[in-house]
Amino acid sequence: MTVLKNKLIIASPVIALLVVFIFSLTLMPSATMKPADLPVAIVNLDEGADLPDGSKLKLGEAIAAQMGQGAAGTGDEASPVKWVGVSSYEEARKGLNEQSYYAAVIIPADFSRKQASLRSPEPQAPELEVLVNQGMNATAASMVTQMVNGMLGGMNAKLSAELFGELESQGAMLTPKQAAAIAAPIASKVTNVNEFGTSAARGNAPISLFQPIWMASIAGAAITTLVVGQTIGRAGVSRRDKLHARLAQLGIGIVIALLAGFTMAWLADGMLDLNVPSVGDMGLFLARSVLAFFLMIAAVLSWTGIQGIALFVLLLFFGAPLLSLPPEFMNGFYRDWIHSWIPMRFMVDGLRELFFFGQGFSLNGPALVLAGIAVVSFVVLLLSVMKPGGVKGAAAP
Repeated sequence: MTVLKNKLIIASPVIALLVVFIFSLTLMPSATMKPADLPVAIVNLDEGADLPDGSKLKLGEAIAAQMGQGAAGTGDEASPVKWVGVSSYEEARKGLNEQSYYAAVIIPADFSRKQASLRSPEPQAPELEVLVNQGMNATAASMVTQMVNGMLGGMNAKLSAELFGELESQGAMLTPKQAAAIAAPIASKVTNVNEFGTSAARGNAPISLFQPIWMASIAGAAITTLVVGQTIGRAGVSRRDKLHARLAQLGIGIVIALLAGFTMAWLADGMLDLNVPSVGDMGLFLARSVLAFFLMIAAVLSWTGIQGIALFVLLLFFGAPLLSLPPEFMNGFYRDWIHSWIPMRFMVDGLRELFFFGQGFSLNGPALVLAGIAVVSFVVLLLSVMKPGGVKGAAAP
């Protein structure tokens, strides 16, 4: 058959297998995630308590040491948490607001004193305060909350058994109030800080805005690159004219960025009901993101031709699954070689600060990186005027 003589037909099974392999790689971050070294602050304010036998009870120190031994406090399983000692409540809150910690565990000053009261007729259960940094990452916040609950369950079982054994050896008669308190000797108060609320796509609002912004950037860069390529690809076009064409492309990119950024912010607030804190601030940040992506894509296409779009489509498929995961959930390859440098990560980080951390439009960390991407990309785009001929794939009229 004539069809079977076509090389593309013969190669199609190999191409299909290659596509399956490539897109299977995009599933690996979620399929192989294993949390490790999640930074959680611990603040030990416990002042200790004097016991009747003259000894000093320092339960806060014991609890802080036990937390590092495993999720349930048994030492049988390595904890996924990296505990960071912090000296004060204020320092812990500052670290939460700066996204240094996924949570903070506060051991209050009267922790040992209340624990000692469990042996008395008027017991008072000691209470740990847990601050979960919900806006930092929804997945990590859920995991940390479950981990803390499991850890407290293990501690409660151990302390309860010790207290019952101690009082039984003394022949003490327990009141119902004592028995109830000793059954759960440590209470907890879990509070979400930097909350994502009820209208933020369960904390995924920053991620949900990425795809339309990315695709708008690809479309704008591809169309303008083709048009400019047709102009500067004509014979006899001077470098000055090429430079003017690239500057015109920048001007069109700025218009595209402003239109796409503010339209997306307005849609997010009015149509998607994402509880946008400030449409103006978000519109400006999204416009900056679009311009950075537009210039980056245009710069690459100016050297590779329109076929370079494949790189950014692959980046979409490989990068998107990583945006919802904390870096501590990824294996070393994805964390160090993909997530650490993908440009869309900085857009999502900046949106997270706008949505959940009360940041306005400013030159914060993510915004500075996006600005750097825009500047470097624009320089590369301008250097393309030194290249002989036009853009590959852009046919001259």
